[in-house]
Amino acid sequence: MTYCVAVKLDAGLVFLSDSRTNAGLDQISTFRKAMVYELANDRFITLLSAGNLSVSQSVREILQTHEIQDKAGEPPLTIWNATSMFDVARVLGDAIRYIFQRDGEALKANGVDFNVSMVIGGQIKGEAMRLFQVYSAGNFIEATKETPFFQIGESKYGKPVLDRVITQHTSLADAAKCVLVSMDSTLKSNLSVGLPLDMVIYKAGDLQSQSILCIDEHNPYFQMLRNSWGDSLRAAFDNLEQPDWSRQPSEDNPLRSTRNASMALKKITTPAEKNI
Repeated sequence: MTYCVAVKLDAGLVFLSDSRTNAGLDQISTFRKAMVYELANDRFITLLSAGNLSVSQSVREILQTHEIQDKAGEPPLTIWNATSMFDVARVLGDAIRYIFQRDGEALKANGVDFNVSMVIGGQIKGEAMRLFQVYSAGNFIEATKETPFFQIGESKYGKPVLDRVITQHTSLADAAKCVLVSMDSTLKSNLSVGLPLDMVIYKAGDLQSQSILCIDEHNPYFQMLRNSWGDSLRAAFDNLEQPDWSRQPSEDNPLRSTRNASMALKKITTPAEKNI
């Protein structure tokens, strides 16, 4: 299984992915699920992937060379010459459809679902940052101010803290801290998600990043964060007031089912008994 999260802020973008892949209970491997496509002073793009590993690897490989021919006589569109992140998302979606056309029937014949989901985001010179989630059909949606983050893979455990903390005005440092807490919650509850982690932090307008990190079990900051977050949760729980159920009226509780003792039960008689 996989857990990846990407956040779009006023200040920049934050990407985080785990690296565990399961092919069975006794076959656990490590594969990178993040990829950076960078052209100095022109574009900085990060891709996160989840789903069938063979499909996602094929898509990632072909994305670098795949072309869309929009109009005759014009240069084919690739991620390297696209003038907008929207067009980059289009190229990615088209690459997914290409792999489906090439491998979909063979996978289906062997009982394997064509399952892939991806998040791609970044900035191209002259354009604002943008972030997209791309589905197995090649269609996609874009992050907004109201929905500033995307999750793919095993997303349910890490979502609550993102919902409570992340807004478009969150700083890059706080967003990085928040996605790591989100990942820690997922690691705690799901053994199919595992270290090491890959993190990319991009500052708006830079068209490059000095913060492309690999975080393993020996990383001192992540160890501190895991321990501090766990201790803080337990302390917050211990500080909650104990419930006092005696304050709650229970006699008229709609969940209670009572029988009126004064009502006699009527004997059910059959037609044969009536004739006796």
